Amino acid sequence: MELASRLIELEKRTAQHRELLLTEEAAKTALVMPFLQALGYDVFNPSEVIPEFTADVGIKKGEKVDYAICIDGRLSILIECKPSSVELDLKHASQLFRYFATTDARVAILTNGVIYQFYSDIEQPNKMDDKPFFAFSMNALKRTDPTTIERFARAHFDIDSIVAEASRLKLQSMAARVQVGRITAAVKEQLHATLTNTIASFIRDRVNDRLTSALDVANPAPEIIDEGASDDMSEGDGVITTEDEIGGFRIVQAIAARHVAPNRIVIRDSKSYCAILLDDNNRKTIARLHFNSPTTRYVGTFVDKAETRHAVSDLTDIYRLEEAIVARLGEFLG
Repeated sequence: MELASRLIELEKRTAQHRELLLTEEAAKTALVMPFLQALGYDVFNPSEVIPEFTADVGIKKGEKVDYAICIDGRLSILIECKPSSVELDLKHASQLFRYFATTDARVAILTNGVIYQFYSDIEQPNKMDDKPFFAFSMNALKRTDPTTIERFARAHFDIDSIVAEASRLKLQSMAARVQVGRITAAVKEQLHATLTNTIASFIRDRVNDRLTSALDVANPAPEIIDEGASDDMSEGDGVITTEDEIGGFRIVQAIAARHVAPNRIVIRDSKSYCAILLDDNNRKTIARLHFNSPTTRYVGTFVDKAETRHAVSDLTDIYRLEEAIVARLGEFLG
């Protein structure tokens, strides 16, 4: 799939440059515009991608959203951007709420260039929902994300199909936490189909995760570990480098790139862990990614030969380890 390939390239770019994109304009130029291009929109055509779109709303005059996308002359998508360092919150969507009610757009996107949140008016016509029906992280794309994202591409955009998909995704979310209560026959039938798809999707994801991690489930270990004289660097023999390991490597590489040439930072995978090395030398381990466990993932940082494992719930947590990573580089660079 061509879009999937473009998204993978954007994932790499995001990992390399996120920490440098501290302003909204930087995030828009380096991350958001390439994403729109990947979807097939002409970002240099002001009749298709309108920057700083203005639509006066009540007493609010001159307010703008960052982009409005027109498809075949019809306003279809509103986009509000924030700096990549900002954690998205509903308060950031205030302009989208107002514009949604006064324009023909039925899709709104709130993004910081890394996280993309998609909204529609599923619960009440012409009123943007409080919660997104779909969200993804460019730092950690899931296998199913490209299929959903492709619905918003220029060549495939169909608002009726998108709203139907939005309703399905919302119902799927509800079905995952359904509560006991009165349910009509129609709702029961709809939930039955949705639950069936949800369970099937859940099983597929779990099987894929188990296949990825079955070759080696990381054993619990104390926080401080002796690096030791030997590294289990037996390549091949069933070693699988996952997308998350590649994403984690790209983040460490981006942090290290401020101090050394990026091509000096090398990934080397093994059955036990994924090592990130300086100059492809396993005596110069910068960090280790312990991502094989199905429950908890760790990133190991080093002082001399002692490894400290840090639990991470999201790849972006690796940025918090920058000080330790840079200090480790300093041990080798002198």
